[in-house]
Amino acid sequence: MTTNKTNYYMPNPPILSGRDIVIVGQQPWDTEIGSNCKNIAVEMSKHNRVLYVNAPLDRITAWRQKQDPKVAKRLRVIAGQEKGLVLLSHQLWNLYPDTQIESINWIKHQGIFEWLNKRNNQRIAKSILKAIKELDFKQVILFNDNDMFRSFHLKELLKPSVSIYYSRDYMLAVDYWKLHGEKLEPELIAKSDVCVANSTYLADYCRRYNPKSYYVGQGCELDLFMEATSTTTPVDVANIPHPIIGYVGALQSLRLSIDTIAHIAQTKPDWQIVLVGPEDDDFKKSSLHQLKNIHFLGSKKPAELPAYIQSFGVCINPQIVSQVTIGNYPRKIDEYLAVGKPVVATETEAMGVFKDHTYLASNKEAYVTLIERALAENSQALATARQQFAASHTWENSVAEIYKAIIS
Repeated sequence: MTTNKTNYYMPNPPILSGRDIVIVGQQPWDTEIGSNCKNIAVEMSKHNRVLYVNAPLDRITAWRQKQDPKVAKRLRVIAGQEKGLVLLSHQLWNLYPDTQIESINWIKHQGIFEWLNKRNNQRIAKSILKAIKELDFKQVILFNDNDMFRSFHLKELLKPSVSIYYSRDYMLAVDYWKLHGEKLEPELIAKSDVCVANSTYLADYCRRYNPKSYYVGQGCELDLFMEATSTTTPVDVANIPHPIIGYVGALQSLRLSIDTIAHIAQTKPDWQIVLVGPEDDDFKKSSLHQLKNIHFLGSKKPAELPAYIQSFGVCINPQIVSQVTIGNYPRKIDEYLAVGKPVVATETEAMGVFKDHTYLASNKEAYVTLIERALAENSQALATARQQFAASHTWENSVAEIYKAIIS
């Protein structure tokens, strides 16, 4: 099946242009894996000047990982041996802060932590202000990607025309962020001018503390999946009987229900459950390996994934509902839909966005019923509608929603 993505989406002109934007967050630009924030920076830089600030080097990392080339580069910048401001592309710069901050999250005392955290913020702000001056940025828009500690005071220190807090994960479900974040994140949300979130759950969470909180959707890089036209079945799937019920992604017990997968396989022994992705220890030790109709195919290269999804009759995402998963935007669902496949996923508030194009299961029994229904109802018309829906989830659309929030 050939897909022409240009039939699905007609871009709108940007409503914010010619502005100067500073982006701070958790993920440095030179981290190999992609991130929402990097995609947002690239999209914003098409019509605005953007400074993307790497997370500064902390003392413990500098000591423990000084042989790492990335750490070595930061140490050279701090020592003044290398320039920290780098042009990445037209209107997009990356800043390696010329400062080192203290490693403080181990400090239990809230008052001491907050005092030291403010000092860290002051060091970071000083480095950013030098870059702002060098680039001659004016009336800066500050965009904070979920960085609740190192960027807590930047609104006061940088004095931006607008400060935006971007919530893309429920960070407080993780102990590292929970310790001090339970106090600081609500305060940061409340004092930000605007809050935006990539899931409805997180938008509602932010709205508890700031009425100017908006759901802005999620961009996905789906070209690889939208253009999946291969009729060649992967070798390790070719001899597996149909119907195939498939999952692509990391197999982690923190996020996925081993019990649900087992229930599907045991209830329907004629269905073949194909799991593509690396396993954590719980999956490796699980009884799933004793079930003859469950096939673990291991990790695959990203370019190979569309062919595996093409081979599935139904795609599943059997998430556990927990604080870690309940608010996350499930990009995996977009990848499944972009190939046109029927999808059965765990019902969560964040999945409500997908309710017209997926089957949402409230328990393991519902998974079996809905997979049966998905197999029976599938059609070319439904496949096309799924692809059209997935194609609307672009970074251009998501950033357009961020712009709307900024000027609201």
